[in-house]
Amino acid sequence: MTVSSTSLPKIAIEAIVQRIFAFRQITPLDRRLIKSAVLGGLDEKDHFHINRVCQGIQNGLILVVE
Repeated sequence: MTVSSTSLPKIAIEAIVQRIFAFRQITPLDRRLIKSAVLGGLDEKDHFHINRVCQGIQNGLILVVE
């Protein structure tokens, strides 16, 4: 069963990023949650957190799970 982005709960990007760094991986659900949160608009703090995740992926600190 798949979860559509319209039925995802609103979760703060900071909380999603904390979970990503805690497990050192980003899952498809994490990516959908971030996309859902982005639809609500981003502030400077959200941009910072998303950039941290991108840098973590590029530096090999975060594994992208399919």
